[in-house]
Amino acid sequence: MKYKINSFQKELFKALITLSIPTIIEQVLSILLQYIDTAMVGRLGEQATAAVSVTTTITWLIGSTFSAFGVGILALISRALGSNDHLTIQKISRQAFLISIASGIIIEFICILLSPYIPVWMGAEPAVQADASMYFFIISLPLIFRSINYIMGAAIRGTKDTKTPMFISIGSNILNAILNGILIYGLNMGVIGAAIASAISYTFGGIFMFIAYKHNKLLNWNFKTLKPDFNILKACANISIPVLGTGLISSFGYIVFAGMVSSMGTTTFAAHSIAVTAETIFYTSGYGLRTATSTLIGISLGEGNQKKFETICFLSIIVTILIMLTSGILLFFIATPLMNIFTNSEQIVLIGAKMLKLVAFSEPFFGLMVVSQGIYYGLGKTHYSFIIEAFGMWGVRILFTFLCINIWKLDLTAVWYCMIADNICKAILLSIPLLSNKKRQKLIKQVL
Repeated sequence: MKYKINSFQKELFKALITLSIPTIIEQVLSILLQYIDTAMVGRLGEQATAAVSVTTTITWLIGSTFSAFGVGILALISRALGSNDHLTIQKISRQAFLISIASGIIIEFICILLSPYIPVWMGAEPAVQADASMYFFIISLPLIFRSINYIMGAAIRGTKDTKTPMFISIGSNILNAILNGILIYGLNMGVIGAAIASAISYTFGGIFMFIAYKHNKLLNWNFKTLKPDFNILKACANISIPVLGTGLISSFGYIVFAGMVSSMGTTTFAAHSIAVTAETIFYTSGYGLRTATSTLIGISLGEGNQKKFETICFLSIIVTILIMLTSGILLFFIATPLMNIFTNSEQIVLIGAKMLKLVAFSEPFFGLMVVSQGIYYGLGKTHYSFIIEAFGMWGVRILFTFLCINIWKLDLTAVWYCMIADNICKAILLSIPLLSNKKRQKLIKQVL
């Protein structure tokens, strides 16, 4: 791809950064407060860390389900915004509300029902199971508010407002940190206190996201007009279902992956879980850029502007790789001090820091994978991402992790190599159609 720096590119670069920064700040602050959360629990000991961590992958599964619906809503709203169709935006907004409520109620019911069994299925040691079960039960109670946060937040971002969700997220995470200090240590409630703090902050976030949603001029509507619109629901489903499939394939893979690591012992699993949490902040910028990219791609489709589409693809990939390269270098050099934040155990710090230094080299590939997904999501072409996720997660990560642990009897280092190989494979396979001029032209022509 050959580009000259011009005012058009500068304008799109500015739009990409302007939309990305609030989402990046939101996610970075969210992760920083998650660090505080994990560190507070980590000070209670390895069993407390394991009790909270053992259901983390299930929490990711829940989040990916809500996020999938959000991707569909964001793609439809941004496309309608590009074509200046405000009536359609309001119609989509109504369906976003219905999807938020329905999915929240259904998933909340399922999680509460299964909360006694999930830690057992995840391979938690008997001493951890009771606390892990209660923790998951409590954080499942406000799932309807988490659904609102994800889906209505995506609708708001689709209107090019990324600041409002950022402020709401900051507020709810600060509340979570304050409540953690009061409940975990002040009232000596331990793991249960951490769960209650999270549940209250989820509720806070959901309530304020709904208020912001109703006050958004493009999204506002009257409850009297609230009814299912099956054409819009179908259009949303065509985009969301493959994303949901991708999330399910990924999350179930993480569950199996975590279960296999859990079988390696409490210390190894604690080191793995803390390292995974510690790494999170170093790739959040990729997800912030993905949201902005999806929004701008959707708008370019609504405008029927192929040149804009091409430029957004180029800029988003270059910017994401450069940012993630910087993040990877920083992660490598601060791996040990970072692990020391979360635990007093020298053995856990030693193991976890080694894993972080390994994964630091793959951060640019992770960024390429994430932003490529954002381009496909904005296009509404989500089936390919599903196929690549299934291959990478199950054909690379899970298969080779099983062989490393059960057949070859290797340590956690080998397991993390499997995880890195998965991310690199997905990055390469997702980016090939976008970096090829002919395939990229074909993609846009199929949508316009």
